[in-house]
Amino acid sequence: MTSSLVATYDLDAQSTDSIKDVAKQMAQDLASFYNGNEPGQTPGLLPQPYYWWEAGALMGTFVDYWYYTGDTTYNDIASQGLLHQVGPYNDYMPPNQTLTEGNDDQGFWGMAVMSAAEYKFPNPPSGQPGWLALAQAVFNTQAARWDPDHCNGGLRWQIFTWNNGFDYKNSISQACFFNIAARLALYTGNSTYADWATKTWDWMVNVKFIDSNYRIYDGGHIEDNCTTITPYEFSYNVGAFLLGTAAMVEYSNTTSKKSGDVEMWSERVDGILNSTEQIFFFGNDTADRIMIEIACEPVNLCDTDELSFKAYLSRWMAATTKWAPWTFDRIKTLLSNSAVAAAKQCTGGDNHRMCGLKWANNSGQWDGTTGVGQQMAALEVVLANMIQQAEAPVTNGTGGTSAGNPSAGGSDDGRVDPSGRLYGPTTSGDRAGAAICTVVILFGLLSGVVFMVTDETKSVADNWASARSTVSGTSGLALLAVGKKPTNEEKGKGVAMDRSSSTDTGEKILAVYTGSKLQKRSDSVQEPNRQSLNRNRLSAPPGAFSPTADATTAPNRRSSTNTIARRASVLRKQQQ
Repeated sequence: MTSSLVATYDLDAQSTDSIKDVAKQMAQDLASFYNGNEPGQTPGLLPQPYYWWEAGALMGTFVDYWYYTGDTTYNDIASQGLLHQVGPYNDYMPPNQTLTEGNDDQGFWGMAVMSAAEYKFPNPPSGQPGWLALAQAVFNTQAARWDPDHCNGGLRWQIFTWNNGFDYKNSISQACFFNIAARLALYTGNSTYADWATKTWDWMVNVKFIDSNYRIYDGGHIEDNCTTITPYEFSYNVGAFLLGTAAMVEYSNTTSKKSGDVEMWSERVDGILNSTEQIFFFGNDTADRIMIEIACEPVNLCDTDELSFKAYLSRWMAATTKWAPWTFDRIKTLLSNSAVAAAKQCTGGDNHRMCGLKWANNSGQWDGTTGVGQQMAALEVVLANMIQQAEAPVTNGTGGTSAGNPSAGGSDDGRVDPSGRLYGPTTSGDRAGAAICTVVILFGLLSGVVFMVTDETKSVADNWASARSTVSGTSGLALLAVGKKPTNEEKGKGVAMDRSSSTDTGEKILAVYTGSKLQKRSDSVQEPNRQSLNRNRLSAPPGAFSPTADATTAPNRRSSTNTIARRASVLRKQQQ
């Protein structure tokens, strides 16, 4: 269903007043999807069908809204949500999410608080971790999960072994980690973060998830050493890497520890921006191109997650211009085109101003869909057009006030098994207490058994004999009742159990986990018809795929003067 109503918004992307007016109304409609601040609800969570990571992205949008407009309307919502979901170790590993949490999920919360630190978003109350410390915690836990044993490095998609996707290494997990590492390097001046950013980029290139034309593919399985690449391309991948490379340009500019680093990272910014415009913008040239989620939007098959991806590309393209200022004119043109088109089609819902997904090539018609992703994307691309007037992101050396903690997240480093996480290691005192409790419980049970079998008409001796006989048939309680080791005759007496498990052989019985990262991606009732959708991001389509040889994936475009292969960077740590 589409709408041909007269446009509600008449956005002038060159006017700050017009942008703020439109953004204010879009933000109101976006906030209408969120109820985590209401009594009885959980702060930082969106209702179904939205997943935890997208709530983190939403908090980032509220931070962006304040940064661009100065409007504090949603500051309390953002602060409450960002702090409520930190988990017991202040690293965005809350117990209510860890069974299905992936590295990319955690990374989106980490990038949201990184923005809060850079934009000087009001600091948390005393006693709460600072925005910078939370970003450092996410980085530390993920750095400890780096997996050199499979595909020579990289992060797995999933954190826990039982989740579908644990055997998959995807670009968005690396993109989040790279993005956070690069921005932490710039904010703190600590070269360790820069080393990790460089290491992540080099791994992406070596495994060919980033090809020679700076196209970024979805990922690969560890079973074949990540050699069979899943060639889907999503806008949030290029966006996260684009901003990370821009941060590395600024970091190199401020540290100047290596000659050529500024040029190298600038080259990468240009390369990613070239491929981004070619793939994720529809039109003839920069002057008229409009953003599009190319993998799913043209065929109406975007799932709940993908409906939001353009929000992050808009956010990170705008932010890139602060650290790579030579990109401003080009990026501003692309974002201005997209913002006007996005606002024009926001004619849906009862208020006739809800936004759909399709901005390009739709004559300003609403596509009949509404949701957090669509609304967030429209708001972000509109806000992005104020980037020139926005203050530059701060660092520790340029006015940053967010409290950091380089050791943050240490209690949860590299965790892949939550066993004992909330309670710590078992001590001798714990064991003694457990033994006492066990004895007390068994004594209570035994007393109850004796009371039940006592016959007031019998003598004490007869009652005792009857009690012993009864207890001996209760799966081992006879040992305590008689106060001696069982004889061969007593072993198993009264126990006739048909064991269907394999515990007697010493084998473990694995619990069945029916949920999975892929299976949980349920369809939204607000999404387009996805009857024919069969997109599995963990499976490459039929036929061999070579990122360098397949002509369909490498159209002609301007590439960097020096290729990645010739300009590959090497960690200083690896040179030692």
